[in-house]
Amino acid sequence: MARPSGSGKRGKRAVPGARRIVLQALPGFTRQLGAMLKAGMPIVACLNALEEQTDHKHFKPVIAQVRAAIEAGETLSEALRHYPSVFDHLYCNMVAGGERSGDLSETMGRLAGFLESSAKLRRKVKSALMYPTIVLIMAIIIATGLILFVVPVFAEMFADFDAALPVPTQLLLDFSDLLRSHFFYVVIVLIALGFAVRYWKQSDSGALVWDTWMLRMPVFGKLNRFVVSARFARMLSQMARSGVPILSALRIVAGATGNRVAGRVVDEAHAVVEKGDPLSSALIKQTVFPISLVRMLQAGEKTGNINEMMDNIADYYEDEVDTMLAGLTSLMEPLLMAFLGIVIGGLVISMFLPMFQMGEIVGGG
Repeated sequence: MARPSGSGKRGKRAVPGARRIVLQALPGFTRQLGAMLKAGMPIVACLNALEEQTDHKHFKPVIAQVRAAIEAGETLSEALRHYPSVFDHLYCNMVAGGERSGDLSETMGRLAGFLESSAKLRRKVKSALMYPTIVLIMAIIIATGLILFVVPVFAEMFADFDAALPVPTQLLLDFSDLLRSHFFYVVIVLIALGFAVRYWKQSDSGALVWDTWMLRMPVFGKLNRFVVSARFARMLSQMARSGVPILSALRIVAGATGNRVAGRVVDEAHAVVEKGDPLSSALIKQTVFPISLVRMLQAGEKTGNINEMMDNIADYYEDEVDTMLAGLTSLMEPLLMAFLGIVIGGLVISMFLPMFQMGEIVGGG
């Protein structure tokens, strides 16, 4: 049988909308594939059924090509590696581990659980940040509207007064005039600045600086450390349960923690474990993962039940994230209200301040 186009030595292929596939379609695909395999269906029949029922137009051809590659003689893990933007190293290595152990259906179930847990954690963080983000955007829109359209009306009215305006009012009028005169230049500069920051964050040095700041920033730094810790523990546990050797697992987890600083810590731990030392001793001196994680890991190593302990660690830090997000949400509401009052109230007061001194200004004329 001829090899399908793009299989075998075809190399890696980009997939349009890969991020959306990973976030929305992949967990369900993985869960269903595991259930079908557990029911005794052949892998090709499973993929054929999943291809027919998927609604994602970009994911459907990926499943078709994976099925065709398997029909041509590749294993599932080999076929998946042609699409790294959808099936990352973690995913493919867990599948390969399941193939080696002969328990692929169970591995797919664990992998689906990991993907669903990660997606749930991501949604919680995103949902908690949605409210303050919307408030900040609305504050910027309202303030910009006042400066561009309302302040000029007051400027025309104050122009008839032959007297010095209060400093806040004069500064606001000057800024309004500057913004209106160079509005498009300001927009272009802001857009260019946004692209520059994005490019910088994607560079190795920029990503390292950004991730370091994300772990050290007030309040949110602790939250980010908990998120990274939960992800690290969950990935390591699932890979170990799938039969992936600890050294290979650490190498893969280092690139999948979502934080360059944490990735470097895991890389250093890999070098220590490679020499024969336990993982807990490799993590004892680092500052990214909380010391409680290391102590729990030590307990798991002593009892010989590391996999279950890593799952417990992941559950613990996911609960900590939930608790912190609930507290931050409650704290943000009054802080955001105060912020809105300062920004919008400050603009309004600056505009009406001359009204409070109207007698003095008119008298001075």
